[in-house]
Amino acid sequence: MSTNMLLSLLLHCFYVTTATMSGGVGPLPGAGSGEVRGERPYFDDVSPRNVSTVVGQAAVLRCRAKHIGNRTVSWMRKRDLHILTSHIFTYTGDARFSVLHPEPSDDWDLKIDYVQPRDAGVYECQINTEPKINMAVVLNVEDESLTPAPQPPVRSPAAAASIWGSQDVYVKKGSTISLTCSVNVHSSPPSSASVLWYHGSAVVDFDSPRGGISLETEKTEGGTTSKLLVTKASLSDSGNYTCVPNNAHPASVSVHVLNGEHPAAMQTSNRATYLTSQLSCAALTYLLSSMACR
Repeated sequence: MSTNMLLSLLLHCFYVTTATMSGGVGPLPGAGSGEVRGERPYFDDVSPRNVSTVVGQAAVLRCRAKHIGNRTVSWMRKRDLHILTSHIFTYTGDARFSVLHPEPSDDWDLKIDYVQPRDAGVYECQINTEPKINMAVVLNVEDESLTPAPQPPVRSPAAAASIWGSQDVYVKKGSTISLTCSVNVHSSPPSSASVLWYHGSAVVDFDSPRGGISLETEKTEGGTTSKLLVTKASLSDSGNYTCVPNNAHPASVSVHVLNGEHPAAMQTSNRATYLTSQLSCAALTYLLSSMACR
C-alpha cells in the first residue's frame, strides 16, 4: 500500500471520529450542503405582494409555504397585530375571514369576503420557525363611492332568511341585543354558506373599539343559523339590523334601545298625546262655531 493511500485513510478516520464526537457525521469535505438547506421552510415567492379589490367584493391574499413539516402557518393583521388564522382555524369573530388550504397543497391563502375600507393594510403570512419567518402582503381597497355597487348573487325566489321574533325589538340600555337569523337553504358543502350582518348601511364591525360584539354561527346541510350578540347596548346601537346570507334573500328588524322607558309606556304616552290633540281640535271647533252664530 502506498504512502499517499495510507495518509488518505488516516485523514478519513480522523474526520469521522471528530464528527461523531461533536454530535453527528456531517458532509464530507467538498460535498455540497444545498440539500440540507433546501429542507428548511421558505416562502415560494411567486404570488403578488400587492392585492387590489373594491368594496363589497372578496379578496384572496396568496401564501405558498414549502417544507413546513410539523410547523404552523398563520396570518396576522399588521395594524393591530391580530392573529386571524392559524393552520386551518380562524381566530377572529369576523366571519368574513377564512383560510384556503386545499390538501395536500402548500397554499395557505387568506380570504376576506365583502371587503370594507377598514380592511386595507398590511397582512403577514408567518411560519413558526426559530426565528420566525414572514411574508408581507399589502391589500388595497378602492373607495366605494368611486366604484359601481357589486351585483347581488343570483338567488332562488324561495330562498329567504328570517330573524326570530318581532320585527321591532326593544331592549333596555346596558342589556344585550340578541338577534338570531336562520336560513333554510341546503348548501353543499355547508361551509360554502355565509351570513353577513349590517347595522344600517354599514357591515357590523366585530373588531371595533366598542367591543362586546360577537357572532355564533352553526352550519349544517339543512341550513345556517347566525346569532348576533351586542352586549352593553347603548342608544347608538338602535337602528335597523339586516341579516344578509350569500345564498338567500335578506331579513331585517328594527332595534330600539330604551333609556329606562318601557315600550308600553311609550305607547301610552303616544295615545295620551293623540287624545289630547283630538280634544283640543273639538274645543277649537266648538269655539269657532259659537263665534259664527253671534
